[in-house]
Amino acid sequence: MKVRLQTRPQALQFLLPAFNKQNIRTFSISLPRSSNPSSTPSTPAPATHNARWLSDIKARIGKCIMFGMSGKQTQEAATVMKAIGEEWRALVAGREGFLVGRKRAGLLRHPVVWGEMDRMEHINNVMYIRYAESARVNWAYNYAVHIDPENGKEWMDSVTPNGFGMILKSMKTDYKFPMTWPDHISVFHKLSYLPLASESSFVLDVMILSELHQRPAARCVEDIAVYDYLKKKKATIRPFMLKAFEQTWAEQEAEKVRVEKRIREIEVTVRDIEKATWDRADAVEDMGGGSR
Repeated sequence: MKVRLQTRPQALQFLLPAFNKQNIRTFSISLPRSSNPSSTPSTPAPATHNARWLSDIKARIGKCIMFGMSGKQTQEAATVMKAIGEEWRALVAGREGFLVGRKRAGLLRHPVVWGEMDRMEHINNVMYIRYAESARVNWAYNYAVHIDPENGKEWMDSVTPNGFGMILKSMKTDYKFPMTWPDHISVFHKLSYLPLASESSFVLDVMILSELHQRPAARCVEDIAVYDYLKKKKATIRPFMLKAFEQTWAEQEAEKVRVEKRIREIEVTVRDIEKATWDRADAVEDMGGGSR
């Protein structure tokens, strides 16, 4: 039996985000690391995670569409695409433990401005540092308003020179691809590890997501010191911070488990669609040639 390949030249255009083939920058900004071994930044991008997983899934669905699908298969593919469209930030960032809800995001769909590009026609390197900085302040604000309102004043003071504050001790930034205008970004912070009560600093991992390309444009690692502005010296992490961090760490670990399960569900569904279309045993592409 021959299955006729249906020509649908526009089928993939809505599935794959636009991508300009440009050289990836290798330059990164790296400040001195903490001398405290427990505060050494972890590797920002886990090697086991495919940064292009989302686009790969879309391409696989697109191949099935191009081959031709039944009504049932089309409905299954639409369900996958709907899930990806609604959950893509969690599928990309939550897989690594980033919490992407509105009450956790540092920046969510923040517009990239034309003037943030430089003469090389991509967003200037310094802007990513500013994105991370703004998101870090909002990260603390989220604790004050949404996560730990009982200590709201203390969290708000932590980004001011009033009492105990948080100071950026060092920062490393890896640029993943040259983002351009127009675009939007979402920026998320997560604890790199659960700090101890005896420590005077902690480490945050940062993911700066391009909304257009639906993948990380940059990753940062921030080493944050706790500082007593009144005594003009460093201090140990405040008890209210540690308590909130314990809750955050538990949520991060749970999110990784949840998202990995969700990804497996999507992978199984997509594979079933492939086996029912172009990858089934009797599938033969008919390219339109005459019978012999």
